[in-house]
Amino acid sequence: MAVANSSTALPTPTHPMANPGYGKRVAPDQAPRTANDFVHLPRREASIAAFIDQLPEGAAMDAKTLAKVLPDYGQQACRSALRYLREAGHLLVRPVVEATEAGKRWVTRTFFSRTARPTSWWERLLRGDVPSADRPEPEPAPQPHPAPQPEPRRSRAYRALASLGRVDPRLTLSAAECAELEPLAARWLALDTTPEQMTAALTAGLPHPINRPAGLMRERLERKMPPVPARFTRPLSPDRTGEALPPDEVARHADRLRAAAGIARRGGRGCDG
Repeated sequence: MAVANSSTALPTPTHPMANPGYGKRVAPDQAPRTANDFVHLPRREASIAAFIDQLPEGAAMDAKTLAKVLPDYGQQACRSALRYLREAGHLLVRPVVEATEAGKRWVTRTFFSRTARPTSWWERLLRGDVPSADRPEPEPAPQPHPAPQPEPRRSRAYRALASLGRVDPRLTLSAAECAELEPLAARWLALDTTPEQMTAALTAGLPHPINRPAGLMRERLERKMPPVPARFTRPLSPDRTGEALPPDEVARHADRLRAAAGIARRGGRGCDG
């Protein structure tokens, strides 16, 4: 049975915004969102396109930023995907001359359309023939970026969550969302469940539409948690087969496995997606 998505946040609640006048510009006159918007694209491009589609106006969507928030793809993969989306008609990146108080300067405008568009449509948009509310603002001088930090080693639970977008692009999670859901996924794996079995359970019978995938995955991770396996039982007496260990003992066992995998235990529900 399909379940309602209970999350109340966007899929990337802390996604960085671009400088004023830059970032994602939502193209006008798009068709309503459906489950099949990007089925014509390769799996990687569909996953990244579905993620960009849910970003707000003005969000940073360059390859470097996407690689930081999408744990399943690096900068080169994101750069190639953006190039493919341009060729497929979902993306327009165009440098233009913009007048500012300091004079004229080159800026880059990036339009994204859920509905694929031919080149002629994009040209009409740039001429102003297609209705658009975009009004670019002068961009301040860019700030230097800090030196990149080495990527931490990820657990099996984290990697399984990061790969959900490969099964269904609508389930693409950000790095922050994977970290928030990681303890729940680790409990699954501590109960004799493989990453493949967990993925199958999380992706079976998905509802439509999926607007907040992290909230849906949290609900399914909690509701479909597998039972305690037989090896977690202990005998009571010769005439009884045994009973399940108390939940606190199972939880301590899961904590030991998390510690061995280098996952810190987190309290509370954290981000709802």
